[in-house]
Amino acid sequence: MQIIHFPHPTLRYKSKPVKRVDAELRGMIAGMFDLMYEARGIGLAANQVGIPLRFFVMNLAGEKGEGEELVFINPAINRGTGSDEAEEGCLSLPGVYGPVMRPAEIMFSAYMPNGEKFEQKVDGMFARCVQHETDHLDGVMFTDRMDEDALYDIQPQVDQFELTFERLRGEGKLPTDEAIKKFQDELEQKYA
Repeated sequence: MQIIHFPHPTLRYKSKPVKRVDAELRGMIAGMFDLMYEARGIGLAANQVGIPLRFFVMNLAGEKGEGEELVFINPAINRGTGSDEAEEGCLSLPGVYGPVMRPAEIMFSAYMPNGEKFEQKVDGMFARCVQHETDHLDGVMFTDRMDEDALYDIQPQVDQFELTFERLRGEGKLPTDEAIKKFQDELEQKYA
């Protein structure tokens, strides 16, 4: 398992709801936390590691053993109020940052791996992170939410990711679309 980079097609895939949690899925979740900490992130969506299922991991402390490790399965954002602009980055576009406007406060619901429902009004960094990660599960990148001027400023960096992806794929170092689809279908049949 590794964090995939833009423009990998799984990043644009609308993830399927999770219908069951087993030891294998818990192992994937643990692996995602390790990758997230290694990359110095605070959130990581399943499709950022090629898993086409609707869940993400999050720890606002960004350090193993600190803060609270949270896993949100089948998340939904029900209502948003206010607006807040802040800089965002993404582990699938490392080193790229830009301003994103989002609702300041949201009503957020999801399930925990033990089946318990999480539902509350959240704001601040918590709200921003769950919106960013839920977007991933819908195939939306933070760059899609940036205004044209800000996007123009980062376009050379984004272009470089596209060139690297094409080069690696041409060298056979990345899976084909067919291989990605086969892997997605297998996981969906098992969990979705």
